Amino acid sequence: MKKGFYEIFDHHPDGSIEPKQLVRIGGIQFGPGVRFGKGISFSGMDLSKYIGKDFEVEEDGSVLKLVGVYE
Repeated sequence: MKKGFYEIFDHHPDGSIEPKQLVRIGGIQFGPGVRFGKGISFSGMDLSKYIGKDFEVEEDGSVLKLVGVYE
């Protein structure tokens, strides 16, 4: 299923990114309350490079698994 960046993440004024729900990228899972900035990679994916893009996701219970990016 396709979801937009802003459906999955909050982009804060300080530039940090925070998931709105539990998210899994590769083997790493994180959720609301976890904020990270530019240059932080999860399984080789720096989310700051994909602000505003769409993602291919799979729902696994309450976890949203990011499996690809539409560029």
